[in-house]
Amino acid sequence: MSMNFRMPHTLALLFFIMVAALVATWIIPQGQFATEVSPATGATVVVPGTYEVSDERRILGPWQLFTAIPRAFAAAQDIIFFLFIIGGVLAIIRATGTIDALLGQLLGRFSTRPALLIFSVVFVFALTSSVMGASGEYIPFILILVALCRAMRMDAMTAVGMVVAGYGIGYGVAAFNQYTVFIAQGVAEIPIYSGWPVRLGLTLPFVLIGVHHVWGYAKRVQEDPERSLVADIPIAGDAAQPPAEYPTMTFRHVLVLLGFLSAIGIAIWGIATRGWYLIELGAAFLVLGLATAVVFRLGASDAARRFVQGAGDLTETALLVGVARGIALVMEDGQILHTIVHGLSMPLSTVGPELAAVGMLIMQAVLNLFVPSGSGQAFVTMPIMAPLGDIVGVTRQVSVLAFQFGDGFSNMIIPTNAVLMGILGMAGIPYDRWFRFCLPLFLKLMAAAAVTMVAAVVLGFS
Repeated sequence: MSMNFRMPHTLALLFFIMVAALVATWIIPQGQFATEVSPATGATVVVPGTYEVSDERRILGPWQLFTAIPRAFAAAQDIIFFLFIIGGVLAIIRATGTIDALLGQLLGRFSTRPALLIFSVVFVFALTSSVMGASGEYIPFILILVALCRAMRMDAMTAVGMVVAGYGIGYGVAAFNQYTVFIAQGVAEIPIYSGWPVRLGLTLPFVLIGVHHVWGYAKRVQEDPERSLVADIPIAGDAAQPPAEYPTMTFRHVLVLLGFLSAIGIAIWGIATRGWYLIELGAAFLVLGLATAVVFRLGASDAARRFVQGAGDLTETALLVGVARGIALVMEDGQILHTIVHGLSMPLSTVGPELAAVGMLIMQAVLNLFVPSGSGQAFVTMPIMAPLGDIVGVTRQVSVLAFQFGDGFSNMIIPTNAVLMGILGMAGIPYDRWFRFCLPLFLKLMAAAAVTMVAAVVLGFS
C-alpha cells in the first residue's frame, strides 16, 4: 500500500522542531561554562576550560514549551513589527502604481539579460552585508523582486535565492561587519577588522558560486516552468499575474522611489554610525508611507485601509518569525547550549591544524542552528575556539574566519533564522521547498570554505 507523504505547513514544521528541542533538553546533559565580562568588548563571554555539568537537571515540560512561544514573539518583536510596517507601507506604494512603473523600467533593462540581474543583486547585497552588516534591510525588496522575476518567466524562488545568497555570502566573507567581525575579533583579541583585504578578495569568488547556482535554477524554470520548485503554489497579491502593460514612470513615481532609497540610505547610515536597527528603519518607512500618501493625494482613510490590508497580509510571516525564535529559546531554557559547544569542541584538540580548522567551520555551522544571532554566537564560541586554535596550531584570524563562514552560510538554510523566515514568508515559499533549493548551494559554499580554511592554515593567515 503506497502512502503519499505531505510536508506539513511551515508553521507546523517549526512547532515540531520546537518539540524536538524540548525532548533534547531531557536527553542532553545540562551544563554551563563560567562567564566573565570581556575587557575588549564589555560583553559577557564564556571562560574556556570551566564547563561543568549541572548538579540538578531542569526539566522543561509542555507548559514551558507553550510559554516559550509568546516569549519568543516578544524577543523577535523588532522583526515582527518591522514586517507589519513594511507590508503596510508597500501596500500604499503599490496603490500609486510606483512599483509597476519601476518593474516596467527594470524589465526594459534586464528582460534580455536575466543573468546580469542575478549577478547584480547577489553582488550588491553581498557587498552591503560584508561592509555594513545588512540583513533585515533587504525584506522591503522581496515583493519587488518576486514580481520582476515572474515577469521575466522565472519564479519567486529565484528572487529569494538572489537576496538570501547575497545576504549569506556577505556575512560569510564579511570584511567589516560590525555584528560579526567586530565582535569575534574583539573576543579573540586580535586587531579589529584586521585581515579585511583577504576577506574582501574572497567576496567575488563566493558570489560567483551563488550566482551560478541561482542562474542555473532560473534557466531551468525559464525553459520549463513545471520544473519550478514552487510551480504548484499560488502566488498571492499583485505578483500573482504580471500586468500586460506597465504604467509610464512619472515625476511623482520618481519622488517615491527616491524616498524609498533615502529611507534605506538613512537607516544604513544610522546603523553604521548611531547604533540604529529595525526600530529606526521602521520609523523611516512610516515617514515614507506618509510622504507617498501626500505626494499622490491619497485620502487619510484610503491610505489607512491600504496600510492595514498590507500589514494583515504579513500576519502568517510574523507568526513564522516568532515560532522560529522559540526553537532557540527552548534550548536556552534547557541549558544544553554550552553542553553542545563543549561536546563539539573536544574532538578538535586531537587532530592536525588543517582538519581542526575545517572542524571549527563545521562546528560553527551546526551551532548556528542553536544560536542564530551572529553576535551571540561569537560571544559563546569564540572564547573557546580562539585558545583551542592556539593549541592545535590554527591562528586566531583563521578561527574568526571559521566562525564567519559557519555563521554566514548556515544563515541561508537554518529555520531558526528569523530574517530568513521573514523573507520566505513574504515571498510565500514553504521552508521545505527552500531547503531543497538551498541545500546544494549551502554544500557548495561549505566545500569552498573548507578549501579556503585549509589554504589559510597552510599560508599562515593571521
